Amino acid sequence: MSSARRTDQQAAAPHAADSHDLIRVHGARENNLKDVSIEIPKRRLTVFTGVSGSGKSSLVFNTIAAESQRLINETYSAFVQGFMPTLARPEVDVLDGLTTAIIVDQQRMGADPRSTVGTATDANAMLRILFSRLGDPHIGPPSAYSFNTASVRASGAITVERGNKKAVKATYERTGGMCTHCEGRGKVSDIDLSQLYDDSKSLAEGAFTIPGWKSDSQWTVQVYAQSGFVDPDKPIREYTEKELRDFLYGEPVKVKVSGVNLTYEGLIPKIQKSFLSKDKEAMQPHIRAFVERAVTFTTCPECDGTRLSEGARSSRIGKISIADACAMEIRDLAEWVRGLDDPSVAPLLTALRDTLDSFVEIGLGYLSLDRPAGTLSGGEAQRVKMIRHLGSSLTDTTYVFDEPTIGLHPHDIQRMNDLLLRLRDKGNTVLVVEHKPETIAIADHVVDLGPGAGTAGGTVCYEGTVEGLRAGDTVTGRHLDDRSTLKETVREPTGTLEIRGATTHNLQGVDVDVPLGVLCVVTGVAGSGKSSLIHGSVPAGADVVSVDQSPIKGSRRSNPATYTGLLDPIRKAFAKANGVKPALFSANSEGACPTCNGAGVIYTDLAMMAGVATPCEDCEGKRFQPSVLEYRLGGRDISEVLAMSVAQAEEFFGTGEARTPAAHKILDRLADVGLGYLTLGQPLTTLSGGERQRLKLATHMGDKGGVYVLDEPTTGLHLADVEQLLGLLDRLVDAGKSVIVIEHHQAVMAHADWIIDLGPGAGHDGGRIVFEGTPTDLVADRSTLTGEHLAAYVGA
Repeated sequence: MSSARRTDQQAAAPHAADSHDLIRVHGARENNLKDVSIEIPKRRLTVFTGVSGSGKSSLVFNTIAAESQRLINETYSAFVQGFMPTLARPEVDVLDGLTTAIIVDQQRMGADPRSTVGTATDANAMLRILFSRLGDPHIGPPSAYSFNTASVRASGAITVERGNKKAVKATYERTGGMCTHCEGRGKVSDIDLSQLYDDSKSLAEGAFTIPGWKSDSQWTVQVYAQSGFVDPDKPIREYTEKELRDFLYGEPVKVKVSGVNLTYEGLIPKIQKSFLSKDKEAMQPHIRAFVERAVTFTTCPECDGTRLSEGARSSRIGKISIADACAMEIRDLAEWVRGLDDPSVAPLLTALRDTLDSFVEIGLGYLSLDRPAGTLSGGEAQRVKMIRHLGSSLTDTTYVFDEPTIGLHPHDIQRMNDLLLRLRDKGNTVLVVEHKPETIAIADHVVDLGPGAGTAGGTVCYEGTVEGLRAGDTVTGRHLDDRSTLKETVREPTGTLEIRGATTHNLQGVDVDVPLGVLCVVTGVAGSGKSSLIHGSVPAGADVVSVDQSPIKGSRRSNPATYTGLLDPIRKAFAKANGVKPALFSANSEGACPTCNGAGVIYTDLAMMAGVATPCEDCEGKRFQPSVLEYRLGGRDISEVLAMSVAQAEEFFGTGEARTPAAHKILDRLADVGLGYLTLGQPLTTLSGGERQRLKLATHMGDKGGVYVLDEPTTGLHLADVEQLLGLLDRLVDAGKSVIVIEHHQAVMAHADWIIDLGPGAGHDGGRIVFEGTPTDLVADRSTLTGEHLAAYVGA
C-alpha cells in the first residue's frame, strides 16, 4: 500500500524538464529598448504590438531571434562558421529558455532573374524529377528539365595516376534544360541605338548622348575618335558596314590616344560592362533613367519566355510539358498532379501534392511556379517562406513572424490566423509582431511596447491577455476598437483617368475611369489584379508620383538626412555662416574623421566570430574632424544637429539664426508622415519596414506631381498612426492632388471618396471590376467580399 502511495506521489510531482516553460528576457538594451525585462510563455501565441518605432522588432528580432540563431551557429565547427553570417551577441543581460528560432520576415526574396517561386520552394526540383521519370520522350535526368543547367559536352585525353601513369581518352556529357538564346532568363535585352548617339552627327560634333560622355575632353570618347577604326568627322549614318561593325561590336584592342596606351572595344560591349552589369537601384537617378530608356527587355523568341530548351519543352506527361506545368496557376497544377497515379513515383507525388496544397491553403493558389521571385510583394514573399514550415515535423520551435497579415484582404486574415494557431497547437512557440486587431484578438499573450516611438518608446507598457489590453490605458488598448465612420459627403471628381482594355497579368480587358481630384481606393482580395491595374496601366509620366513597396537601398552610412536630401541645405547653411566649403560638413567627404573615415565606429573583423564595433576614440563617435566641430550654426555644431530628432530640428531650422526654409520644408514633410521622433543621423539599416516606407513617402511628397499612387501606405502602421495617415491623404487631396491608394485597411476604405473593387477572386478568378462607387454604396450593396467586411467594420 505504501509502495502504491509513493508511486502516485512521484507521478504527481512535475518532472524537472517540464519546468522550462518561459523565455526570460532581462535587461534588453538593443536600439531604443530601455532595460526591458519580460517573460514570454512557451507553446503559446504571443503578439507584440505598439506604435511604429516603439521597439517591437528590436526585442523580437534583434534580441530573442538573433541570440537563438547565434547560439545555433556556435554549435557548428569553426570551418563551417567561416561561411556563415557573423552575429554579435545582443545587448541584453540574461536570455534564458530560448529554443531554435525560425524567422519568417518580410525581406523580399532575391531578385536574381533566375529565381522563381518554383525554385525558391523546391517545387521545381520535385517537378523535374517527376518529368525525368514519367516524361515522354525521355530526354535525360532531372537536370535536363532545369533552366539553370546548361548542356555541356567535352572530350579529350586525361592522365590516370594509378600504377603506371597512362593517358586515356574520355568524353563527358551533361544534358541541361537551359535555353541557349536567353541563357535561362526568359528575356533578352535589346539596346536602343538611338538612345546612345545621334547618327546625323559625327563623333567630333558630339554624337554621343550617353550621360557623362562629352566629345572634347572625355577619354572614353577620344578612344573612339582616335582609334583609327572610324572617321571622327564622318556622320555615323554614313559609316561603311565594316566601320559600323568595328564601332558597335569591335573586340578589345590596345590603341594609342594622345600618346597614352588605352583599350578600345565596341560600343555595345562597353555599355554592357559600364551600365548593365551594375545594380540599377544603386545608380544615380539620371544614369538609371538613361538605362531604362536605352535598354528594352523582350520575351525570348526561341523559348517564348519559358526559359527551357526545345528538348525540355518536347517531353510531356499526357499533354502537359514542364513549361506548361510551371505556367499554370498553382491551384490548377495541384489538381493536375492529383490526377496522376503511378506507383513508381508515389512518395514524390505525395510530397509534391502537399507542397502545392500548402500554397492554396495559405492563399497563394493564384501564383504560378514560373513567377519571378523578385516580383512578389513583401507579404507574398513572407507567405511563400511559410510554406516550407507548414508541413514541418519540428515541434518545440520558436516561429517569429513580422506582420504576417501584410498585403492581405480582411477575408484572407482569418485563414492566416488559422495557420498561426495550427503552428502553436503543434507545440511551438509563436511570436508575432502585428498591428491588425483581428490577429491581436487571437493571442494567448500580448506584449505592448511604447508609450511612444524612438527615444519615447522602448519600455513594456502592458503584458497579459487581450481583454486586459483592451481595458488598459495604453495607446494600443485605447485604439484597439477604433472604427472609422463613413463620410456623410464625398468630394466630387475634377476629371477622370481613362483605362481601356487593360490586360496586364490576370486583368481581363478592364475598362475603368479612375476619378481625379479625390481620394480613390483600389481594393480586392490578394491576387485580384490591383497592382496590375494601377502600376501596369497608369502611365508613369512626369505628373505621376508612385510610392511602391520596393525596399530602400542604403548602407549604414545612409540616414534620413542624406536620403531625403535634407543634408544639402543644412551643409550650405553651415558653410555660409562660417565662410567655408559645404563639403566639410559631410561625414562621407572632406569633413570625415580620418581615423574612422566618418563611420563613427571602428569595425574589427574577427573571422568566424562576430565582428566588434567600438566607438572611434578620436571623434568619440561624432564622425567629424575636431576642426569641423568648431564651426557652429545657431550655437550647434553639425554633429549636434544630426543628433536632433525631426521635431527638434523642425523648431531649430524654423526660426532664429539657423532659419533655413529649404531644410524646414523637408522636415515638415517628415513630421507629416509621423516620423517626428527619428533622429536625423540614425542609420537607415536600423529603421523598421513601416518607417522606411513613410520616409519614402515624405521624400516623394516634394515631387511636382498631380497624381499620387500609394501602394498599401498603412504597412507597418499602428492603429493610432492610421488616423494621422488619413489626415495626410486629406491634405494632399485638398491641395489639389489626385490620390490613388491600393489598400486593404478598412479605415482607409471608409475614408475614401471613391472605391474600385477588383475580384471576385484571385488569379484567373479575378481581374474584373466587381464594384465602382462610394463607400456608402459599397456597404449598402454588400455584393462583394470587400463590401461584407467593410459593412461589418463600420457596424452597418
